[in-house]
Amino acid sequence: MSGLAVKVDSSEIVPLVDEGLGNSSYLVALGDGRALVLDPSRNPAPYVELAERLNLRIAFAVETHLHADFVSGSRELAAYGAAILAPAASHLATEYRRLEDREEVDLGGLTLRAMATPGHTPEHLAYVLLDGSKPLALFSGGAILPGGAARPDLIGSEQTHALARDLYRSAHQRLSALPDDLAVYPTHGAGSFCSAGAGGGRTTTLGRERHESLLFTALAEDAFVHSFLNGLGTYPPYFLRLRTVNQRGPRLYGVRPPELAQLSVDEFRSQQAAGAIVIDVRPFVDFARGHIPGALSIALRPAFASWLGWIVQPERPLVFVRAPGQDGRDLVEQCLKIGYENLVGELEGGIDAWRAAGLPVSTIAIRQVDEEVQGVPLDVRQASEWASGHIPGAVHLELGSVLAAAGAIPAGPLTIYCGHGERAMTAASLLEGQGRAGLAVLDGGFEAWRSAKRPIAGG
Repeated sequence: MSGLAVKVDSSEIVPLVDEGLGNSSYLVALGDGRALVLDPSRNPAPYVELAERLNLRIAFAVETHLHADFVSGSRELAAYGAAILAPAASHLATEYRRLEDREEVDLGGLTLRAMATPGHTPEHLAYVLLDGSKPLALFSGGAILPGGAARPDLIGSEQTHALARDLYRSAHQRLSALPDDLAVYPTHGAGSFCSAGAGGGRTTTLGRERHESLLFTALAEDAFVHSFLNGLGTYPPYFLRLRTVNQRGPRLYGVRPPELAQLSVDEFRSQQAAGAIVIDVRPFVDFARGHIPGALSIALRPAFASWLGWIVQPERPLVFVRAPGQDGRDLVEQCLKIGYENLVGELEGGIDAWRAAGLPVSTIAIRQVDEEVQGVPLDVRQASEWASGHIPGAVHLELGSVLAAAGAIPAGPLTIYCGHGERAMTAASLLEGQGRAGLAVLDGGFEAWRSAKRPIAGG
């Protein structure tokens, strides 16, 4: 699983963190040689390998809700013998145990109790892990996050306000009897576009949230709903289709996802001519020095999947250009975990093979923070980043809106910037594909600008 950091501590709950999507899944040792995995991502390999290292058999794959930001791996784990436990109201097309509110599952010494906690989604369940009558942990999914909760606006605008009220009521009514010292293990966290108001922590306690989170400290339900919904940012459009993918059940790949086919220059050009999108995943400075005309720059990094899902239509065939040292398996896994499966192949020999064939390349200028800005500064960061400070005179347009709102961008030269440079180069490649010239990207982005003590305007 790409961007996955496995951290094993002295507890029997092992978090597996996907830094790119900002999510956590958990492997829980049950004390009898078996384990459960909660909210697994699509690639089963990290869970299977971890279980083997710990001499455990994965007996259960548990879902808190129908996920919008990643393809679930429960069906993959079921192929290795795990039983799927999920909300009855998720109506999965696969075989699973349909859990209702307060239903308990005997784990062979421990018990898992389902708690209806609608809000992030209508069918949402949180789970309390019990040893006898003693609560050991709360797996909160999106019901409670460190400093916030998961957004309630992914089902449809007509349900958003009602679900926001459900979030508040779930926290105040459904979970009110649980003790302050109970450890909380959420699925969504910092960096997740599903989260809202979340801080930087991955885990928390109920007591901390009751004292610090708007979810609990808002004076009343109406005040919470107003403040919480006003604080929501944008999210990738692929979120709107993955609930259905997870309900229907994705294709299974096992622990070894397919490798990208190697395409000759002629084969690559044929795919391009037939409508395939060229995605160049090399570092943005390499893209700037020379790239295939019309290619889209999305640098391969933990956040790759989010921006692929934000900008590229999922049905389109994709062909890739990558640098020799970049991990092709990581690239495939990141595509698959958000349901992008039309992966035709990659250019064999990369950009060097293209150049050797005498084919044209395009370039985009890189500007340093000690140089004068070329033309109008274009800030493509998220609105929350813009509000914390920006280059004076800049125009703001989130990366996800660049194509739809390209007509609102001033004519003439542009210096495009983001936090560091990757998103800015994606925006530059999109605009170049629309015929814009005079494009430059600020190396190091706003962070370099701030570090150089250049002038900053407020939000």
